[in-house]
Amino acid sequence: MSSSLSVYLLDVAATRAWVGSRDDELFAAVQGEFREDLARDDDYHRLAIQQGAPTAYEALRAVIHGGPFSGNRDHAFQYGYAYRRLCELAGAFLPNDCFTPHRGGWLSVVDQGLKAWGITAVSVEAFGNGVPPAPLPYTFTPGCGEWTPDNIAEALGQFESSKRAAGVSGQAPSLEPHVVEAVSQCLDWMRRAEARPGFGVIGFRS
Repeated sequence: MSSSLSVYLLDVAATRAWVGSRDDELFAAVQGEFREDLARDDDYHRLAIQQGAPTAYEALRAVIHGGPFSGNRDHAFQYGYAYRRLCELAGAFLPNDCFTPHRGGWLSVVDQGLKAWGITAVSVEAFGNGVPPAPLPYTFTPGCGEWTPDNIAEALGQFESSKRAAGVSGQAPSLEPHVVEAVSQCLDWMRRAEARPGFGVIGFRS
């Protein structure tokens, strides 16, 4: 079974602040933007909804109003998808062809490639196993994680230091071409964020 990443460039703090904001204008804007998606998702998740999961509309309202949330962990996926819609509304979708689709431990492989270049401040695997903003309940799918502006600044600094060291020694990390391409895509995400003060990256694995 394959997975995919949805990765967004946005103001991380401002986007997180929408959770529990009780902003009815925001609620109406998201409803209007994703009306067809909400209906399509309800059709796809019809069985889960019949078993008590919230509809996409109900989940979106709960995320923006800070609850109430279902006590059944099997229903938490709806809140994860609702938060992803907020990120889609707030942010710019980033190129992710190196990660969609992907199988098995690919995200971990790319993290090893980042570490080979000295980059430890960010992790693509974190997009699959991070913790969503409180008070959203944890859900395995969609997984959610973020790279804050501070994370990104540190990671780019680590990369530049590693590049300088490689230039002095004449020895750059030896990586498979597909890993090099994925690491380059991650660096592109970070540079786009660095160019916009306060911006970072929020990603979802589904």
